[in-house]
Amino acid sequence: MIKRSACLIFNPVAGHSDPEQDLLVIRSLLEPEIDLDIRFTTKEIHAGQLADEAIERGASTIIVSGGDGTLSAAADVMVGTNIPLGVISQGTANAFAAAMGLPDTIEAACQTILGGATRVVDAAYCNGKRMVLLAGIGFEAEAVEKADRGMKDRFGMFAYILAGLQQLQEMERFEAEIETEDKIIKVPAVAVTIANAAPPTSILAQGPAGIIVDDGLLDLTVVAPTNVVGAIAASYHLLQSALQGTAAERDDIGYIRGKSFKITTIPPQKVVIDGEIIGTTPLEIECLPGSLTLLVPKLEEAQSPADEKLEGLPALTIEPKITSAPFA
Repeated sequence: MIKRSACLIFNPVAGHSDPEQDLLVIRSLLEPEIDLDIRFTTKEIHAGQLADEAIERGASTIIVSGGDGTLSAAADVMVGTNIPLGVISQGTANAFAAAMGLPDTIEAACQTILGGATRVVDAAYCNGKRMVLLAGIGFEAEAVEKADRGMKDRFGMFAYILAGLQQLQEMERFEAEIETEDKIIKVPAVAVTIANAAPPTSILAQGPAGIIVDDGLLDLTVVAPTNVVGAIAASYHLLQSALQGTAAERDDIGYIRGKSFKITTIPPQKVVIDGEIIGTTPLEIECLPGSLTLLVPKLEEAQSPADEKLEGLPALTIEPKITSAPFA
């Protein structure tokens, strides 16, 4: 039998387990059926560079073992290539695997890769960068910046919770202008999140009843509480909405779907894309339908989501589309 071949990109500092033992397990599971070309990330060489080099060498499959940053960096490079991506998620949050419906243990991930089933999902192009999961404006970007490497190493998944609690003390509202294909929406906000895919734990993305990763659309959620108590209540409501698969029903939460968005804010707000701070608003984002191929366990039946609910937000104005509308 002729073996399949694949490039395995391995991050030796991801997660909190023994990397040598993890690699031994991966090799013991995959190498009987797959000829692995193993490449390691370093401080100087990131997963995106290794994925790019693998593509240039003609790799037919690329497998990535690491945290969300490693996985997203490789996936970004693979958008538009039609090369299947195998995911072995070993990070702090494992948001990538959860968002894409992939297993988050080495054994189950390797079985998925060996199974060879594929699913084509969407990605997005955001401020000149490819995006696989989501972009956050305002609160989420500030919280991500607070949850630095040292905090994640010390507290693991709780680092994000602690960072969010710290950010609550500094929560600030801003004015957001959201331009869709057919209208302009002006609304106060604490956070604006645009998701292509998101796990339930990315609560600020959970306005609609379900985020579908292959529908050719992006899901935008606006959260606009007026105080800390309201922010906590809104966050809890969004988490419950995500877990129950129901759309948010609070006056300070709105959502809308679209193929593309342009967002400006007063004052300018920090922007995070797939866990990386990339600058400040304005933000322009466009869905790239069917542009990333994943190795998956099986295709799941997609849930029919809500379309939009933005009219309930306070002090919101919706204007007809103005083609020449300026964006700072």
